[in-house]
Amino acid sequence: MKESKDIPQPQVIGAFNVLSSKATKPQEYYDRIKQKFAEERDLRLKYRPEGTAQYTSDLTGALAKYEIDPYGGEITPREPINDTVECLFIGGGFSALLTSARLREYGVESIRIVERGADVGGTWYWNRYPGVACDVPSYDYLPLLDEMDYVPKNRYAKGPEIYAHCQAIARKYNLYELATFRTTVTSTVWDDAEKMWHITTDRGDHMRARFVICANGTLSKPKLSKIKGMELFKGHSFHTSRWDYAYTKEDLSGLADKVVGIIGTGASAVQAIPRLGAAAKELYVFQRTPSSIDIRNDWATDPNWARKLSLGWQAKRRARALMEPQLTDEQKAELAAMSRAEKIRRQENANIDYMTRIHRRIDELVKDKVTAEALKPWYMFMCKRPCFDDEYLPIFNRPNVHLVDTKGKGITEITEKGPLFEGKQYELDVLIYATGFEVQKTGIYNQVKGERGLDLNDKYRDGIRTLLGIHSQGYPNLFIMGGYQASFQFNLTDMLQTQGDHIAACIDYARRHGYQSMDATAEAEEWWVQEVIEHRGKTTRNQDCTPGYYNFEGESNRRQDGNYNGGFRQYFTHLGEVRAKMEEHFVFTKK
Repeated sequence: MKESKDIPQPQVIGAFNVLSSKATKPQEYYDRIKQKFAEERDLRLKYRPEGTAQYTSDLTGALAKYEIDPYGGEITPREPINDTVECLFIGGGFSALLTSARLREYGVESIRIVERGADVGGTWYWNRYPGVACDVPSYDYLPLLDEMDYVPKNRYAKGPEIYAHCQAIARKYNLYELATFRTTVTSTVWDDAEKMWHITTDRGDHMRARFVICANGTLSKPKLSKIKGMELFKGHSFHTSRWDYAYTKEDLSGLADKVVGIIGTGASAVQAIPRLGAAAKELYVFQRTPSSIDIRNDWATDPNWARKLSLGWQAKRRARALMEPQLTDEQKAELAAMSRAEKIRRQENANIDYMTRIHRRIDELVKDKVTAEALKPWYMFMCKRPCFDDEYLPIFNRPNVHLVDTKGKGITEITEKGPLFEGKQYELDVLIYATGFEVQKTGIYNQVKGERGLDLNDKYRDGIRTLLGIHSQGYPNLFIMGGYQASFQFNLTDMLQTQGDHIAACIDYARRHGYQSMDATAEAEEWWVQEVIEHRGKTTRNQDCTPGYYNFEGESNRRQDGNYNGGFRQYFTHLGEVRAKMEEHFVFTKK
């Protein structure tokens, strides 16, 4: 199987090695670019100082149509469920699926998934826009490949394949039997006398569960920019996560005589825009901040390579990814002698060198120089989610594709005809919102009340407090996946698999020892909060970045209200250390 060594790959994003990073230009050159980054950031903050409040995910009234599920058909009436299960997952994406697989291996039989979509899949249920695919190599991204005896078709898996993989996992581990779809959890309340969670839903259900796993992720609720007059538009409109194929047709032939507009140029838009540009009569792309677009270089999986894979091949890949890099004595000495300021300077300069290569690629691929300049991202790599696509930049060479660069301002008004920007009216037949998802700082959406009836959001009001980003003291038998104070991985499933293994092991430990409940100790929680604080705020990177969902659109936040930045290997080690001394980190009770 071929590997392209000269192209920075998503799985090594951010690994600008301070030992190998040598400045290629005078320091003044890098300082000038950093100043340009700051100016572009400040421009966007001036236009949208309200931070995350510039968006809404309260899709009710005239906006309710943007959250309607176009894939699941009519909701079938059913009787409310009033029963008890051992493990209940809120959400049916990879978090729930891979953790359930581990629980099955431990012998847990009573597992329920409660999911507001009509099937499992999570993100891959909702995102079905044209061109949807993963931007992490599939051999690493798709979980449980060893267990499923499956090798992905391509280096980068497309959305339908990933969705089918989710369904196959659910079938293999018999997760459909107790699953409840088209259902949203509205409250999760701990009963201390029973040592049980009581869960209510929007379908009138009242379920009880011994263990609850919040597995709905931090990015799952569609959001819209707050734009004056958006409800006045008389054409057709929808959100990318609710793609209306009844209107566009599966092959997008329904757009052949349509003038199409799309607001947003993030990861979903970057994949959809090339298909829209090829299909639509005219396409207008409304851009506030450009994405960084690097080479994708996809290929079909070599069948000979796949045939020769040995048992446990994916587990071995994961183990290699967790191995510490081996440094020579000379490298260790050089690193020890280097000041903190020098390390940061080298990393920043290497980052700038990378981004200037992104700029050069735009100049090479986009013929119109004004358009090319507008597509150049002026921020450090990883300030915004990076994109990898070979078709996005060339699509702007088509005469029917028009970039409307708002230079950081964004679209501020929509009339009955379409967006109005700086006095120019853009008349559209259809308007597509590629505005992403709401970022949930706590990783949960329903009202969670723990011991003494304390709402989890009230506990977090003065700062997020967890153990490992998974447990929170005062909320026994509750586990949060993909939330803050956990490690960040561009390959999210690496982190989710690590958390799922940990959660399943914790539940198994409680079951084997006859414990009814487990709760993090206050001391263990405080230790982890301090660990998070210790590894955040060492640089001003968060504040220096252009606004985006990685930094809450430029909002200031407490050092504990974010990811654990001590590195994924160290996070993995901490998980194992906590499990090795369970009685020190948790309070266990028997009924």
